[in-house]
Amino acid sequence: MQSTFDMDRADHTSASKMRRLLSPRVGAMLVRNTVVSCFVFGIGLVVLWALVQFLGVSKVVAAGIGFVIANTLHYMLGRAWIFRGSDRGVGSGYALFLVNSGVGLLVTTALYAALLAVTHMNYLVARALVSLVAGLVVFVLNAALNFRQV
Repeated sequence: MQSTFDMDRADHTSASKMRRLLSPRVGAMLVRNTVVSCFVFGIGLVVLWALVQFLGVSKVVAAGIGFVIANTLHYMLGRAWIFRGSDRGVGSGYALFLVNSGVGLLVTTALYAALLAVTHMNYLVARALVSLVAGLVVFVLNAALNFRQV
């Protein structure tokens, strides 16, 4: 059973984390992340489209492949521009980035498959909508856990 002190401390810690997430500094990182995300998302869409149109790969599998390619590029750009000054090593940072991307991949493929199953939405439009949710999840994971900027 938690004491009142422990619960108050947990509430204070949560409020402190939320204030840091909503700070102008993190807002600037989110803007930079959005620029990079849009760029690499375009690359991921081209990969998705090419795999589906030219190689006949399943739309869901192709979305996963495009996601991995785009996120590898995202890490390189993120380390240099979005989260510059991180004290995490390149190798360990990339490994954790891939873990966070794995969470994003699960969110992406699950929501993407669900949208394709329950709507008649174009597969590229569905992928774009799903990216909004997955992108925010991965940004928060990387900002807080990987690059330790929040």
